[in-house]
Amino acid sequence: MRRSLLLTFFTLYAFAADTPGEWQLTFSPIAKNLDNNDNFSRDNRFLVYDTRDTFGTGIGNSTSIMKVSITTGLENYLYLPQSVYGAQSAPGLGAASWGSTNDDIAFIHGPLLSETPQLGFYTATNRKGGVVTGDGAGDIRFLDCRDITNEITTPGAHRGGSHRHEYTADGKRVGFTYDDQLLTAYGRNIGFMLPHAKAPCGASHYVALLIPVVPPAQSKPGDLERAADDSWVGAKGLMRAFIGNVKEENGTVMSSLFVVDIPENVDITTADSGTRTRYPSAPRGVAIRRLTRTPAAGIVRGSLDGTRIGYFANDSRNIRQVFLIDSQGSDQHPDPAMRPVQATNLDISASGGLRWHPSGNSIAVLSDNGVVAVCVKPGPQFGKSVWLTPHGTAMPAAEALVWSRDGKLLAFNRRVPTYDATGKLVKDAGNNDFKQIFLTAFPDENGNGIADSIE
Repeated sequence: MRRSLLLTFFTLYAFAADTPGEWQLTFSPIAKNLDNNDNFSRDNRFLVYDTRDTFGTGIGNSTSIMKVSITTGLENYLYLPQSVYGAQSAPGLGAASWGSTNDDIAFIHGPLLSETPQLGFYTATNRKGGVVTGDGAGDIRFLDCRDITNEITTPGAHRGGSHRHEYTADGKRVGFTYDDQLLTAYGRNIGFMLPHAKAPCGASHYVALLIPVVPPAQSKPGDLERAADDSWVGAKGLMRAFIGNVKEENGTVMSSLFVVDIPENVDITTADSGTRTRYPSAPRGVAIRRLTRTPAAGIVRGSLDGTRIGYFANDSRNIRQVFLIDSQGSDQHPDPAMRPVQATNLDISASGGLRWHPSGNSIAVLSDNGVVAVCVKPGPQFGKSVWLTPHGTAMPAAEALVWSRDGKLLAFNRRVPTYDATGKLVKDAGNNDFKQIFLTAFPDENGNGIADSIE
């Protein structure tokens, strides 16, 4: 299923690692979506991305997975299957993440074009996790099995769509978000996968959902109607933080921060994969904790050492800021040190992109169309910030921030004017400027994870 194509119709952009501000890495008339994933390769030499909006809008119309060299700007296809785009699209490829311990790249994969007569076309409930290697060999494998034909769902399979596949830092678990095709009254959920000898239908991983979501029409106070915007907390994946929509005593629904604890020795085969009339349930030993009784938003992010979780909430000025909380704490905890603390003091609300430096001493976030780094090491420098890029109303919006694994670079998207090989200004499928990839260096000469100007 592989076609190899070297892109040469773009301008190479040379740079030094200590260049201040930001620089544009990609220039070709192909949309490049980082999409809040783990896009850097293990050696930090490449970024992986999907190409949605090049020929048609949305993930369903993304026809390829690509990578770009950080040092040369050279773009290469990693996976380019036969595709069709439009109202009915196949296969639909998106949200690519590079493996943390190997060269595997996981991404959303809808039915192959050859499978559409049997399986139908791409939808949010008709997809699973594809895997290719970063060397461009192009051979497709699948993380998970999808089964909607049996009355009793095949153990270890799901019956809908998995997406936002995220490897743990030790590579042993994969987290994902999920939509069910058979019982559509149930809202979005989260789950995890493990490599397993009992993984069904040729997949590499056994699947389990994690949260007992309840359809809104049936929910009672305390029930979770939706779970999403999730990420791992800690290297081993013993906690997955998420934003849960929870029914309150007064009948309203609040979005709050939760954690699901997943034991290291969990037996994933004790999960119930469900039936046509019974929603799947989690394996034995999994427990859910509510960390906030006030509104919280994501995508939430856990520190690599597993001690803290970052999320978004409004401050007293109604400006969206980043708050941090101990992963074992809550806003009701009797010890004030275990309650949330405001980490940013932005003048313009954060637009997303919360990311931890590998050291845990800084976070980066998007605000005012730029990238700002904030020291979060406890002590006198906590909360001090520095802009890493230009920002303000004159700048195109920054999106999809990701920190390199060594903490030296951050990558993000901006929509900017893009030209074809003849010099003609071109637009993407939505008639917008193409998303291109930009980089900025993190100024940290002593390597302690705190921006030099803050110290």
